[in-house]
Amino acid sequence: MRKVRFGLIGYGKVAHQHAQAIKNSQYGTLVAVCGRNADRRDDFAAKWQLSSRRDVAEMVSLDQIDAVVVVTPHPQHHEHTLMAIGAGCHVLVEKSMALTEVECNEMIQAATKANKVLSVVSQRRWHPPSKRIRKAIDQGQLGTPAIVSATALGWRGKDYYASDPWRGSWEGEGGGVCINQAPHLFDLIHWYMGPVSRVYSEWDNVNHPYIEVEDTAVATIRFASGGMGSILVSNSQDPGIHENLHVHGANGASVGIKTDGGARATSGQILTSQPSLNDLWTIRGEEGLLSGFQDQDIAQFKRIDPNTYYFTCQIDDFAESIIDGRPPLVTGKDGRETVRIIEGIYRSYRTSLPVSYS
Repeated sequence: MRKVRFGLIGYGKVAHQHAQAIKNSQYGTLVAVCGRNADRRDDFAAKWQLSSRRDVAEMVSLDQIDAVVVVTPHPQHHEHTLMAIGAGCHVLVEKSMALTEVECNEMIQAATKANKVLSVVSQRRWHPPSKRIRKAIDQGQLGTPAIVSATALGWRGKDYYASDPWRGSWEGEGGGVCINQAPHLFDLIHWYMGPVSRVYSEWDNVNHPYIEVEDTAVATIRFASGGMGSILVSNSQDPGIHENLHVHGANGASVGIKTDGGARATSGQILTSQPSLNDLWTIRGEEGLLSGFQDQDIAQFKRIDPNTYYFTCQIDDFAESIIDGRPPLVTGKDGRETVRIIEGIYRSYRTSLPVSYS
């Protein structure tokens, strides 16, 4: 069976999760890593028994890689994706895809022109409760999804922001909670509700004087379908509380998911200690299924390594899309929708006006 040969651009903390995920993949094999810091790159390569290269072009030339995973800080995603596509690679880029819609469009256009697959890391789409909600929507059990409410109440402390020099600054990170912790929630929002039409927001730094970016944001979203959304995301609750998302249909039915149980980040290392669970399910005739859903998902959580399993699910889908010549579950256009929410939140606050997208 053919396996896709992967390289990594970047060697930070999340790169280790991707390395393990690719190692576990049915359809991929990891052969190389590249980056600017030779010492850090060589240490990573030694740990995972990879080739250590200066750049993606060298990985293509010497290691015959087919695809890369971009795991560098957010402001570098645009540059590194274009470099990889230019070198002949398919690209899976970490969230968020880029800083602006314009950058996303350039990445999508480059991939289309080169006939390369472009995808964005959104592994929560493979969580069973996430898939259950998508299936209910596809089967029309909510009627038209009319309202979404999403809340993330987490915590990041000084040790987290000190763990990498780029964290907590506009130049190094591109923003705060909206661009770093919230994109997975934003991805689920537009996966369920469809394309974003308009965003209005407020944001602030509540209790992190040692960083320059926001730790809290609220936003109202209108979707192209006519649906509406309300969002609260924050890193200012110590300890973290939870993260959840509820979708309410035009027929009165509601479904929801609790994706996290609170803050799990210490010195930049994210550890998953609780499973995602459906926490709301009022579809007529299925009201009694909720406890069974939860039992199933708790049992599965105990059988897997939750820190890498869902990364592997997405790696397999991405690699299969390359092998089979089909779109991946998460496309570049999906990544752009998440960036529209992020960019809309930042721009709306700065202008005191809604941000509209066509």
